Amino acid sequence: MDVLALHGRLGVAIGLYFAALGVWGLVLGASGSGPTPSFRGAIVIAEVVIVLQGALGGFLALRVAPEWIHVLYGFALLAAMPLAATVVREYSPRRASFALGLAALFAAGLAVRGITTA
Repeated sequence: MDVLALHGRLGVAIGLYFAALGVWGLVLGASGSGPTPSFRGAIVIAEVVIVLQGALGGFLALRVAPEWIHVLYGFALLAAMPLAATVVREYSPRRASFALGLAALFAAGLAVRGITTA
């Protein structure tokens, strides 16, 4: 598998992963629970994978100039969850789960937009 195919498949995996995280966060909120350590850990795993995705994209950018909007969506995706986690720090546990779930769904949308601009 070449690097371009890996970058594309990893992008799809990131979008699906964030969609699953979003549903998980909404279920946590609906059940009245706050973000669990497992949920927060899953967010951290997603961020690490986004950094790896960016490194692959940087390697590809050495070969072919990327669309600037594609790169912008990548940076927005990288920043979305840490910003959301910072904002929800003062929220009630239930509200924090809902907000992080919605932020993860937003991040899934950013991943889809990044894929469509490639």
